Amino acid sequence: MMTDRRTFISAVTAALGGSLFAASGKAKTVLLQSAWDTINIGDIGHTPGTLRILEEHLPQVNVVLWAMKLDERVEAMLRRRFPKVNIVRGSLKGTTLADKEVQQAIAYCDLFIRNSGMGQGTDYMEYCHKLGKPYGLYGQSFFPSMVEGKGAAERIALLDAAAFIYCRETKTLNILKNAGVKTPVLEFGPDGCFGIDVRDDERGLATLKKLGLEDRQFITLQLRTHTAKHEGVDNPPLNPLHPTPEMIADDERRAAKYRDLVTRWVQKTGKKVLIAPEVKKEMVHNKRLIFDLLPPEIQTNVVNLEEFWNADEAASVFARAHTIVCHEPHSPIIALANGTPIIHTYSEFHSPKCWMFKDIGLNEWLLEFDETPVETMEETLLTIDADYPAALAKVKKAMEYVHQRQADTMKTVQQSMA
Repeated sequence: MMTDRRTFISAVTAALGGSLFAASGKAKTVLLQSAWDTINIGDIGHTPGTLRILEEHLPQVNVVLWAMKLDERVEAMLRRRFPKVNIVRGSLKGTTLADKEVQQAIAYCDLFIRNSGMGQGTDYMEYCHKLGKPYGLYGQSFFPSMVEGKGAAERIALLDAAAFIYCRETKTLNILKNAGVKTPVLEFGPDGCFGIDVRDDERGLATLKKLGLEDRQFITLQLRTHTAKHEGVDNPPLNPLHPTPEMIADDERRAAKYRDLVTRWVQKTGKKVLIAPEVKKEMVHNKRLIFDLLPPEIQTNVVNLEEFWNADEAASVFARAHTIVCHEPHSPIIALANGTPIIHTYSEFHSPKCWMFKDIGLNEWLLEFDETPVETMEETLLTIDADYPAALAKVKKAMEYVHQRQADTMKTVQQSMA
């Protein structure tokens, strides 16, 4: 056990590649808190997305990743694509070496960035504020409770103290503005996942070949259900271990609408459908609620992915899909980043992050799941199919705006380290 501080710092420096403790005038260091989970390609995709944005616009900056959760495949993907990025894992309050590495990384970085997500916690802001360490929030969404109710004044004060807050949709932006948040930079900034460029074409092409899917001749689909995200873990109301009868009815009604849409798509176009997971837990539910209940003659044009994939394999498949239709938002983000049209059939009670697609100019591809008739979903999908070059041009225009905003956000990041 290390008790000598000099020995400890030397060990941490070695663990972080020696880049963290640069003297004044040397390269600055950003600590990025990210990598929220490994069973959701959105939670995976935030990290390589924002790392690429930092790499492109601030190549002179050292980046340390504070990873909340990694598995072997996700870590290998990140190290392969970002070999210069050092990774730390641990907690703010623990006493293990890993915990101390995180704490020292925060102490010696020039800027702490909380990456895109939906978390309502403030522990990282409290920690940085006590150290006098600049911190910023990148591509965040919040429920109104962030600035309302018990403890709201304290939370708002922490938001005020941030160097910048980029909200990934204007709904959150307006929530914070209306609450009087006074951070120096409070603007729209796209979800970091839009920056993703990792691809696993070897796996992706093998998957397409195995499933008999051809370039631009299939759509992908995924429902989100009221079921537990992690096995045996209750997290109501969005991911309950024991959904109510009303929740079960909601899932079944939405699945029926998707089955109808799949049937219409196959009958009208003859093209195929891949039921593709954004979240691992949905694979079994999408199979039982959509694939298994389709008419046999429609099932012949539908395949259900049976193994959960990494974000890079998903990106390779989405890049070759016709259109991504998804109840979740991050498969559409990964698709757009790879030039593929999308339809996000959203439920806003999941969070306001759905509105990001309106904010980048794709409002006609944003359809509220319960209120939108299947005929409208079909019309939207067939309109994309009828003039596919126009749909691709729409994707390009939206991503040009995203790229401009990314560049603008990085100017603020640079200024925050000055």
